[in-house]
Amino acid sequence: MNHRPWLSAYPPGVPADVDLSPYRSLVHLMEESFQRYRQQVAYSFMGKAVRYAEVDSLSEALAAYLQGVGLARGERVALMMPNVPQYPVAVAAILRAGLVVVNVNPLYTASELEHQLRDSGAKAIVIMENFASTLEQCLSNTPVRHVILAAMGDRLGLFKGGLVNHVVRNVKKLVPPFKLPQAVRFNEAIARGTRATLQRPSLGPDDVAVLQYTGGTTGVSKGAVLLHRNVIANVLQSEAWNAPVMQQVPPGEQPTSVCALPLYHIFAFTVNMMLGLRTGSQVILIPNPRDIPAMLKELRRHRFHSLPAVNTLFNALANHPDFHTVDWSHLKVSVGGGMAVQGAVAQLWLEKTGCPICEGYGLSETSPSATCNPVTNAEYTGTIGVPLPGTWLKCLDDAGVQVPLGQPGEIAIHGPQVMAGYWQRPDETAKVMTADGYFKTGDIGIEDERGYFRVVDRKKDMVLVSGFNVFPNEVEDVVAQLPGVLECAVIGVPDEKSGEALKLVIVKKDEALSEKQVREHCKRHLTGYKQPKLIEFRTELPKTPVGKILRRELRDKK
Repeated sequence: MNHRPWLSAYPPGVPADVDLSPYRSLVHLMEESFQRYRQQVAYSFMGKAVRYAEVDSLSEALAAYLQGVGLARGERVALMMPNVPQYPVAVAAILRAGLVVVNVNPLYTASELEHQLRDSGAKAIVIMENFASTLEQCLSNTPVRHVILAAMGDRLGLFKGGLVNHVVRNVKKLVPPFKLPQAVRFNEAIARGTRATLQRPSLGPDDVAVLQYTGGTTGVSKGAVLLHRNVIANVLQSEAWNAPVMQQVPPGEQPTSVCALPLYHIFAFTVNMMLGLRTGSQVILIPNPRDIPAMLKELRRHRFHSLPAVNTLFNALANHPDFHTVDWSHLKVSVGGGMAVQGAVAQLWLEKTGCPICEGYGLSETSPSATCNPVTNAEYTGTIGVPLPGTWLKCLDDAGVQVPLGQPGEIAIHGPQVMAGYWQRPDETAKVMTADGYFKTGDIGIEDERGYFRVVDRKKDMVLVSGFNVFPNEVEDVVAQLPGVLECAVIGVPDEKSGEALKLVIVKKDEALSEKQVREHCKRHLTGYKQPKLIEFRTELPKTPVGKILRRELRDKK
């Protein structure tokens, strides 16, 4: 491996590599924290504090229950819930029982759920009752034999929990009717497990911890196999990376992070939940980040230091009229991931909070974080930053040869956080892994002489206009700078003259914004072939539940 020019960008105290030897497994990491931080708050949810000691005892009981119903070491258990305290409890239980976590998007349709349950071979599922009717539709076609049913108010105490469940079921009508006669309620499973004894499996770094299914933005969903050591590596890399600013949290004040991204998404799973456990943090669980008023109301109760989010969430928060009612002055690190952070959004966030967005980059296949901007940077760089400690990146041409600096090529990643492969798909694994152990991301990037990387686009999103490559991100970034634009997306559409042409879809912030203004702005800032031929205004853009804009859906609905 060559030299690492990016090390000169590392803030003082951030190591070139991380030592992974302290932990044999994620269970080792979690149990150490359960003991060390017993009386501290692990999760805050709807005004209720859940302490580390409680997560310890509840997860041990649930782990014993899972073993008691006959689940053998290495078998898969699916989780289909929003951000509620039952999620981290279930994750800890599954891992402590020697089983494998399969994170499932709660908004999946029955056919998407069936695919994932069958593909993973999951024998059990822990599911929020809100999504039980979806499971009912496909259950008989899956290997699932055990269903544990959670409700929103399970861990909120008898009175408040009962009230919350009543509102969710009867007032907001968020629980469609279902029949799952074999299901056991979450609290009942805990009660049964309390009467049993957990057989502690001896887990090592190479045991499988998580099957993380890659988003459906690129066709059929595949399970990235993340070993215990992959996730441990990413937790320790993230901790080392954030340390220069997190060390500024006053002594005696508990580090606190906001978990607004869904825990089934690998970004929140690792950077909120697992990193939170490692650092003894309090994690504020936000069950529905699309409800911005409710999120801001929850944040008014807390002093918090860390907020991982995606561009669309930063944008929605900063543009909300109640933004100023929250105390943002203690925020030390805002990490942007999941999609490109736009310059206009980064600028607005910095003006309003005083805390710059550090854009990072990663994938389900890399547990997820591979690069990030230094947390000490005060300005937006327009890049995904530099490789994290122990991580190597290079840009490859179609023949797999590294391209010269400054030239676009497919980003390939090497590091301890890179997956073991795709679940039971050696053919798909072979397509993305190089002979020297690099994972090919499908993203086109450019490395500069300082070792900073810039993503210019996904291979498949690139648009070819009259033989010129156009990367939608670049056009979107320019359009987003126009004051009347709230959100935008660019796709390629067939064109008789140029092969493909650009279509721009805009959600307005200001109703007065006209097509003429957009075209004049694009003419000022973009060369001819990068200017959109078609412009459409919409009230919203299709997105994944994490907030990534789905260009594919825009293409399908031309």
